[in-house]
Amino acid sequence: MKGIWGGLAAVLLALTPPLHAAAKAEPPAVKKAAPSGKKAVKANAAKVNSAKSATGKAVRHAPLVDSDPGGLALHSSSVLVLDQTTGEAIVEKHSGSVQPIASITKLMTAMVVLDAGLDLHEVISIGEEDVDTLKGSTSRLPVGTTMTRETAMLLALMSSENRAANALGRHYPGGLPAFVEAMNRKAVALGMYRSRFEEPTGLSSNNVSTAHDLARMVAAAAHYPEIRQFSTTAEARIELRGHIRDFVNTNTLVRSDNWEIGLSKTGYISEAGRCLVMQAHVAGKPVVIVLLDSNGKMSRVGDANRIKRWMESASVASARRSA
Repeated sequence: MKGIWGGLAAVLLALTPPLHAAAKAEPPAVKKAAPSGKKAVKANAAKVNSAKSATGKAVRHAPLVDSDPGGLALHSSSVLVLDQTTGEAIVEKHSGSVQPIASITKLMTAMVVLDAGLDLHEVISIGEEDVDTLKGSTSRLPVGTTMTRETAMLLALMSSENRAANALGRHYPGGLPAFVEAMNRKAVALGMYRSRFEEPTGLSSNNVSTAHDLARMVAAAAHYPEIRQFSTTAEARIELRGHIRDFVNTNTLVRSDNWEIGLSKTGYISEAGRCLVMQAHVAGKPVVIVLLDSNGKMSRVGDANRIKRWMESASVASARRSA
């Protein structure tokens, strides 16, 4: 077990962005709505990785080694919470199980687009090929809608728009076959050896991975300013075909003042259950949280909050003992 974690720790430490990350990417040319009285969400990873609390006081980094996570009663069937500083597992449950990952796929989709250096301001279109014939899911992007590649990426990451994600893959040099090949090459390069991608949306249950592999993917995706920003944007107002439309983030936690989230992605298809991955700052620690196959619409959010409260309580208790 130590050998496995030693390798994973080395990878995570290599992939983890520095505490003072690069400046934010320029946002897409869209009109963002006011957060309706709630605090605006900031996707700057430097904010998430800050070593200070909301009060400006230094946070004590307390070990959790003597705290038992066994009583968390998590509803997700596969869970992994990793300390990005050390690469050590804080919480783990069936983390090696291979299972469908639904729209968590879109993080890989975004990385492949950005790695290709494609013009984010180029206008792409939603076509008949982007309509979901597999699950019959609906979309707010009618066939014929045009937008920049940047806006399509924002909608894919923030609102999990399947047509936007598929269009990103379809407008890749060589089309969807070349795009999917690039996705799987990227997975291998990241050491995601138990992962497989068949298409860019996550609608196919043949897009599979493990919590271990997804932790690697999240850590890698956190290096992209655009992914950090777009995946944590709370809401956006975008003009499409002459009409202003409001889109919101599928992860309600990005609108919470109690969370410092640097990267986020949700996912759902019936075969995968409710899924959630995040890079966040919890109890003074930069962590990757992977929650897969959670039963119930809000259970993944409940699991994330339970993990956060447990980590904070354990940190306080440990700090008191060492004081």
